[in-house]
Amino acid sequence: MSSVLSRLSFLASALVLAACASAAGQEPTPPPQPTPSRTVPTTAPTPPATPMTIEQPTPTPDVSDPMRNRLFILSQPRAVPPLPSLSRVGVSQDNSLALTLNAAIRRALESNNEIEVARDDVRFAETVLESFRGVYDPIFSVTPQINYSVTPGTNTLSGASSLQRTIFTVSPAVSKRFSQGGGQYDVFFNNSRSSTNNQFSQLNPSYQSDFGIQFTQPLLRDRSIDAFRRNIRIQRVRLQQSDAEFRRRVIDVIASVQRAYWDLVFALRDQQNRIANLNLARENFRLTEARVAAGVGAPIERAEIQTELSTRESELLLASQSVSLAENSLKQLLLRDPLAPEWSSQLVPTDEPAFDETPINLQDALTEARTNRPELRRLRLEQDVNNIDLQFYRNQTRPRIDIVSTVSTSGIAGSTVTAPATFTGGTGGTGTNQLLLISGDPNLNSSAFLLDQLNQLRLLQGLQPAVVPTLTAQPTATTPDNLVGGYGRALRNIFTFDARNINVGVTIQFPFRNRTARAQLAGARIQSEQLTAQSRVQEQQVEVEVRNSAQNVETARRRVLTARVARESAELQLEGERRLYQVGRSTQFLLFQRENQLANSRNLELRAQTDYNKALADLQRATSTTLQANNITVETLVEP
Repeated sequence: MSSVLSRLSFLASALVLAACASAAGQEPTPPPQPTPSRTVPTTAPTPPATPMTIEQPTPTPDVSDPMRNRLFILSQPRAVPPLPSLSRVGVSQDNSLALTLNAAIRRALESNNEIEVARDDVRFAETVLESFRGVYDPIFSVTPQINYSVTPGTNTLSGASSLQRTIFTVSPAVSKRFSQGGGQYDVFFNNSRSSTNNQFSQLNPSYQSDFGIQFTQPLLRDRSIDAFRRNIRIQRVRLQQSDAEFRRRVIDVIASVQRAYWDLVFALRDQQNRIANLNLARENFRLTEARVAAGVGAPIERAEIQTELSTRESELLLASQSVSLAENSLKQLLLRDPLAPEWSSQLVPTDEPAFDETPINLQDALTEARTNRPELRRLRLEQDVNNIDLQFYRNQTRPRIDIVSTVSTSGIAGSTVTAPATFTGGTGGTGTNQLLLISGDPNLNSSAFLLDQLNQLRLLQGLQPAVVPTLTAQPTATTPDNLVGGYGRALRNIFTFDARNINVGVTIQFPFRNRTARAQLAGARIQSEQLTAQSRVQEQQVEVEVRNSAQNVETARRRVLTARVARESAELQLEGERRLYQVGRSTQFLLFQRENQLANSRNLELRAQTDYNKALADLQRATSTTLQANNITVETLVEP
């Protein structure tokens, strides 16, 4: 019994000395070691003081001494502090949005701005291709024109002293290029109406229509490929490249969503882990308060538990901040509008990190990457563009030999002209449809002058003036019946093919040097060599990315297994330390260490699981199997 009392007295005096030394700012003096119970003292020991049975007066704070004031505060009984507020700026605690990884990916594909930009790139490439194809659309053209001319008469055969002529022309035409062979045809239909005051014109007004086809066909240059077909073929490849770029962008966005999703999962679970660790400290706080209240613990123990509480609370607040950062990163990928109401919602991921203990097959991953990587497909398409350029520039070095042929038919019709008979002398009478053989002003017409001189001589000799013979104007005798009529008669005359024109010719051009085409051909060959080198570089980059990603997956897999063992061991150690502490064989400091070690082990396991899933996402991106792994189908672009 005396041995027990001696030990209790020793512990009480040690605590009192430590508290006094801390208050005075000095190191505590170790108490004298108690005499082992097995030795017999030579003198009777003085009965030890038992402070637990003495009534202690209520302490009062000493304002002049901060250290004593702190000790006074620590000596007062306290309630267990509540958990800190985990509210985040701009996020409502009452509004939550449950989200699976699959739903997050599909929402990102529907609303992500980068996906929208890539989708618009494909649509724009389609419009450019359609615009290039427009060169083969038929073109209809028409050129209405009126021509009025006045020409002075210069001789007797001009038909009038001032010749006037009005021509109205309407010439519709249709032209079209061939998508094969480089040829072109032009269908023309020329129509004109002409009216004049020329007295020698038999048809006034007259109508003339010409209908024909002109065909141009290259034989060497521009036959297999020309500038228009080159642009269309290249744009088709560009459209496929934009499709490959769209797939790459989709894969990158999905990988980013996966990484952001798992980062948010880790941040939330880390926050829960910190809360659990803080709750352990709060429970220790409650037990410590109970020990101090029962007199078996010193008030100074409250300082240690208060330090640990503050440290864990600070870690919890940092974990809450990490949740906000991870959540905002995920929202940036999911939300299109910066004013969307979902920005104030809490995202609650419902999927758990997956784990597969099976190692990654590197050779299968490399094979999939070589087959699926959009970057390699884009380079292959770029080589197709270079092959088109080589074909075009090689064709441009050839001479030009084009066949040009025209087949046309004409139709003419009009109203006949009836000239009235005119007499300047003689015995003839005036009649209709009569035309004098010699008429006109003797001062202007030589025939009329000779006739007038002859009549004067006959008059001096007493003879009658010479009778000028007349001609009867008979239109039916001078103008064919098929030419008499209006515009309809002219159209009918076109299809009789009585008036036709057939023309066949060859256009030949031989460039002496043709340095432009030769230089462009040489440049295309140089680009072909560059593309070959770029393909090798890109293949090496893909090889390195796949190997690194596979190694990251394998490392993360091993980390998960190792962290799982560490966490299980930490749980056993904490359970054992807690039992030792309950029976008084351990200290609060060691218990805190075990609790922190368990919290860190759980975080390490959680981080390893998260890194494993992120590494899987990176490997899927490196091998371009992200779409298949997430059951997402992107329609293959089919050339219309």
